[in-house]
Amino acid sequence: MDRSAWGPEPGGERHVQPAVLRAIELILERYFEPITLSALSSEVYVSPFHFSRIFAKATGVTPGRFLTAVRLFEAKRLLLTTSLTVSDIVCSVGYSSVGTFTSRFLRTVGMTPTEYREPEVGELLVARSAHFQRLPSLRSLREAAGSTRPPLEPGGGRLTVRVDMPPHATPANLLVGVFADSVPQTGPVAFGSVAEARSADLVIDGVPEGTWTVIAVADHGSVRDAQAGPAFTIATALATVTEFEPSEVTARLRPPALTDPPIAITLATRQSLADQRALTAQRTQLRAVA
Repeated sequence: MDRSAWGPEPGGERHVQPAVLRAIELILERYFEPITLSALSSEVYVSPFHFSRIFAKATGVTPGRFLTAVRLFEAKRLLLTTSLTVSDIVCSVGYSSVGTFTSRFLRTVGMTPTEYREPEVGELLVARSAHFQRLPSLRSLREAAGSTRPPLEPGGGRLTVRVDMPPHATPANLLVGVFADSVPQTGPVAFGSVAEARSADLVIDGVPEGTWTVIAVADHGSVRDAQAGPAFTIATALATVTEFEPSEVTARLRPPALTDPPIAITLATRQSLADQRALTAQRTQLRAVA
């Protein structure tokens, strides 16, 4: 199955209704405040029903899911880059209860806010938004492939992702992940990466059966010599994987747009963090004995 055009409307922001763009700007400006669908639609002079429809068509998600993505993106940023307490962060991103936020964070991200502050999480962070993009270093990606990659599913399928670069784009370091959600908050069920890639086929083995969201991110700035073409491109597609038949999907890269729900996921897992803590403790004990 190949649904490379799934997600936000193609063509960037040129064909998006002004009401949607203004609503997204309001979400980005006021995500820390209580925001309701009726309030948003009122501010852009559109009925709630029509607003929900045109917003989902432009972004691929409902206004509520977009707001949640913005809040979690900001919470992750603050956890990784500041010394603010979890309580302060909760208030800063629009939540009123530390307990509710912590439970939701653990359920959707797969680790606690405190665990999210460990160095490995930041080193393996993949971030995608209209204003900020990040891809781990090639060395970190290679190490992640061996230490954090989910175990291969018995009888898992093979997925070939045909990555199409935009015209005039320079080679890029490329990561392709297979996710259970269109706006993931936790790591992929499988992923692959390649250095200095142009348009190419990337084969990912061990993908469980089912329909998955394929997200590709390409960092052109890390390998380009001149300020030509986009520095960062992204793609989203749907792929259906079966055990006995190879599957293919096309991912057409394009520059990020304001209509893309922000995503920040780490390739680190709770298990890899525990393994790293155990290794650090072992090394400390060895140094003490020596």
